[in-house]
Amino acid sequence: MGAFRQPARLPILDIWVDPVNRDEAIERVRGFLRNGNRPHSVFASNPEKQFTVPRDPELYECYRRADLLLPDGIGMVKAARLLYGADLSRVPGSEFIFDLCKVAQEEEKGVFVYGAKEEVNAGSCEVLVERFPGLKIVGRANGYVKDEDMPELIERINESGAAVLFLALGSPIQEKWFAEHKDKLISVRVVQAVGGTLDTIGGNVKRAPEFWRRHNLEWLYRLLSEPGRISRQWVLPIFALLVAVAWLKKKVGMDGNRLD
Repeated sequence: MGAFRQPARLPILDIWVDPVNRDEAIERVRGFLRNGNRPHSVFASNPEKQFTVPRDPELYECYRRADLLLPDGIGMVKAARLLYGADLSRVPGSEFIFDLCKVAQEEEKGVFVYGAKEEVNAGSCEVLVERFPGLKIVGRANGYVKDEDMPELIERINESGAAVLFLALGSPIQEKWFAEHKDKLISVRVVQAVGGTLDTIGGNVKRAPEFWRRHNLEWLYRLLSEPGRISRQWVLPIFALLVAVAWLKKKVGMDGNRLD
């Protein structure tokens, strides 16, 4: 029997997304845990990344080499459908951490949590263990480890035997941390960059209610709750416009790849 082939990664403007739904993403990380022989990176791909990743060559390379790029934003899902007719669904990184914990619980794999403030880190670990009885959180560290203490942290992670590592350092620090230290990680097989997700798990930041999430309006809820986010979310209509232009170019055959 031939090796299983993963669907081709989709370029969306100047970044990429993997054409997966939630179940497919879960099975990929399960495969990393069962069959991997190195750390595999799981990053979130959303419209905001279009305006940050290409500007930073180091971050761009991190994303180009990522093992799984989750369709974190509804904008990526819509863009992939419009440009390629791709059948994928939104897989929020802030929810995928729970999926990965469930997989780790089922596979009896240890988890290490690195990042955020001490109280947020500790509180989040307590919530995860309560939510997934039997989950083995074999180590944790807040996000204020000094550079000179990084070798000691790497040693702690390795000695813990963790197979899953959550990085809650914020972007682009967490992605660059992975690129710099991945070759020193011995037992780790899956590394998810979770950004500020620990704040929501620990209760410091409230997520949108189910209605808003179900209708892909979490971005609007957060904007209404935190008007200061307008400085970040102004990129959404620009992203939509750029995708529309890319679609029109394909439609009329301007890029030599006409859509029928």
